[in-house]
Amino acid sequence: MYQRRIVFVIFDGFQSLDLTGPLEVFMCAGRASGGYCCQIVAPRPGPVRAGSELVVHAGYGVADLDPSGIDTLVVTGGGGIDRACHDPALVGWIAAAGAGVRRLTSVCSGVFLLAAAGLVTGRTVTTHWGRAGQLAHEHPELSVDCDPIFIRDGRVWTSAGVTAGMDLALALVEDDLGRDVAHAVAQQLVLFLRRPGSQSQFSLPLWSAQPRTDPIRAVLSAIHTDPGARHSIADLAGHAGLSPRHLQRRFTAEIGSPPAAYVERARIEAAQRALTETDDPVATVARRYGFGTAETLRRAFHRNTSVAPSDYRHRFRSTREFQSTREQV
Repeated sequence: MYQRRIVFVIFDGFQSLDLTGPLEVFMCAGRASGGYCCQIVAPRPGPVRAGSELVVHAGYGVADLDPSGIDTLVVTGGGGIDRACHDPALVGWIAAAGAGVRRLTSVCSGVFLLAAAGLVTGRTVTTHWGRAGQLAHEHPELSVDCDPIFIRDGRVWTSAGVTAGMDLALALVEDDLGRDVAHAVAQQLVLFLRRPGSQSQFSLPLWSAQPRTDPIRAVLSAIHTDPGARHSIADLAGHAGLSPRHLQRRFTAEIGSPPAAYVERARIEAAQRALTETDDPVATVARRYGFGTAETLRRAFHRNTSVAPSDYRHRFRSTREFQSTREQV
């Protein structure tokens, strides 16, 4: 079976999640499909210390890993990126490897190494928001957009910081193996599927199918941006630019449930977070997330969770407080 060769670049002071997050996504997809072989390269083989003090073993150094035959190069970021950009051997190897890969990717500030290697001139890229100003200043040859989770510009894919690398990896898996495999990986790793490309970000819960068209994506974005807003079928149709009847049919066909049922479930999830993370009265939570009254919220909770809001709060608040007490002890 053909396996795509994925090579991760790390260095002293790299961000550990920039490596381990995407690596787990590819390894999980590989176990499901046999489609990936992952390798880790660093300036020298052996132990490499992350910024978090986690030590990772790099199987290869740049002097002994052939840069040819790589399908996807993933360059991590982290606090050590400035030093790494002044390592001529590392930058030279990335330049040689990146010239021949099918896909060139970076997580977080890893894009600085791609820029140092001269591989992304004229591209639109993203990075961690905290590094965007520095990137734009040091590399005016780039177009820097720090709003999206990740951006694809031709064969170059760049992502925002830390956990956004997992969103990028899911998108790469979907690009290679299809939506069903990416969704299965997200479920296995308890992740959210995210909208691909450089468009505005929003997350899709795993109980939802992924939308196939922009009008339905716009509707879901509106719902998740503000679950408590007015979301009548007419309001949602306005977001989609469709008639209410057409939206009802399209939404149900793409998502697998009617708009009203989806809105209720999104509101329930928002209310669940509020009940466990705040001390707000149930009536306040009900009003904030579009239920109007505590009784309406109670009925919706019973339909979706089979427990009352107060019972839900007690159960999960008690668990959290117990864990906090153990940590203090």
